[in-house]
Amino acid sequence: MTTDTLIRNGRVITATDDYVADVLMRDGVFHTIGRGIEVGEDVAVVDATGLYVLPGGVDTHVHLENVIGPTITCDTFASGTRAAAFGGTTTIVDFALQTELDSPLGAIARAQRSAESQVAVDYSVHVIITRVDDQVLKDVRHAMLHEGVTSFKMFMAYPGVMMADDAAIFRMLRQVGADGGMVALHAENGTVIDLLIKEALDAGHTSPRYHAMTRPAIMEGEATHRGIRLAELAEAPIYFVHVSSNEALKHIVTARAEGIPVFAETCPHYLLFDDSVYSSDDVAIAKYVMTPPLRTPDDQKHLWRALRFDDLQVIATDHCPFCMKEGHLGYRMQKMRGKDDFSLIPNGAPGIETRLVSLFDIGVMQGKLSLNRFVELTATTPAKLFGLFPKKGTIAVGSDADVVLFDPAASQTVHAHELHGNCDYTLLEGHHLRGKVEKVFLRGQLIVDGAQWLGREGMGRFVPRGQVRAF
Repeated sequence: MTTDTLIRNGRVITATDDYVADVLMRDGVFHTIGRGIEVGEDVAVVDATGLYVLPGGVDTHVHLENVIGPTITCDTFASGTRAAAFGGTTTIVDFALQTELDSPLGAIARAQRSAESQVAVDYSVHVIITRVDDQVLKDVRHAMLHEGVTSFKMFMAYPGVMMADDAAIFRMLRQVGADGGMVALHAENGTVIDLLIKEALDAGHTSPRYHAMTRPAIMEGEATHRGIRLAELAEAPIYFVHVSSNEALKHIVTARAEGIPVFAETCPHYLLFDDSVYSSDDVAIAKYVMTPPLRTPDDQKHLWRALRFDDLQVIATDHCPFCMKEGHLGYRMQKMRGKDDFSLIPNGAPGIETRLVSLFDIGVMQGKLSLNRFVELTATTPAKLFGLFPKKGTIAVGSDADVVLFDPAASQTVHAHELHGNCDYTLLEGHHLRGKVEKVFLRGQLIVDGAQWLGREGMGRFVPRGQVRAF
């Protein structure tokens, strides 16, 4: 049951505000925000002096229990959402995959069946559309009107598996945009990349670093430009996931200057690491095999500039975890599947628990992001873009009482064995980070208290989403 709670004397940070106040949470929502709020003995009081009071993070790009070829991501909805909570994220948007034979509605139902008894934070799904025909478009419209699912992901990569052709993407853009939703694109030129992979393997280049060498930034840029022009023709908004390079970013910047409604995210790993990690044939480099791969330090500079000036609007994790040790927790066909053939390494890396604190350290503490912009990128704008705002993503009377109490004066050293997901490694192993999540509330309920887990599986709720609200 929800306990009414007063957070006293914390520094409330939203996308637009920064002030010291008391915050009363009642019946799962923010009830009163003010100074010197008086409450009865039946209300729990938390002293937040010296702490930031942040809206719960919204991570709109995670992969839990996602089947990838012959394997599956190693975080369940239970482990992944627990890790999210410890990292200050209280709402996630996962993916429901339309298989070759079923419909978008079947994909949504299947994802909900997997999630509903396990999730410890609130959630929704994007549907991955792999096939477009008249019936699929009818189902997509039904999903938007009746299922509360208003975003759909399509791939310009992975031919023969998930790649959609330009006509299919255009049809989806035209309908979804007209209905007030959003198509999200994975932008890489899949057919050329497949050719480059084949040529590398034929030449005997099998080590993990060739994953990066066969996915050049120019192919991300080409696909991004093509996706923008399809969206322009369709007169629809478009969202690009995991932007990693200036080759892609420059097309986004130009389009936005032209008034085209283009939105995009990047991920913490593109800001924390660069392509210098691919400098040897060591099999351990498999942990850095994600798509797109890590780029150059110059690309990082452009990503930071875009984050400051709103050419990138979201920082999501693309949490797609696979274990390095084969058989860890019973998971098979994970990263070591590709130790002798880089093309068999499942693409992805963990990050759901470390997003807020790593961005606070490298962004806010290094003067690259203001506190307001930090909240905007990790909570408010993702909530707006994907129809969750104002229920999620802010601290305002009537919004869900999702709160993170964050200590800017604390610090921590990251170790995989101390995190709460199932993955056996973190890219941040041994990194010393400033800032720490102290308490997390989900709809007014305390679920994280320091190192103590007070949440439970199944307490998260599916959140029906509305239309895009960012423009």
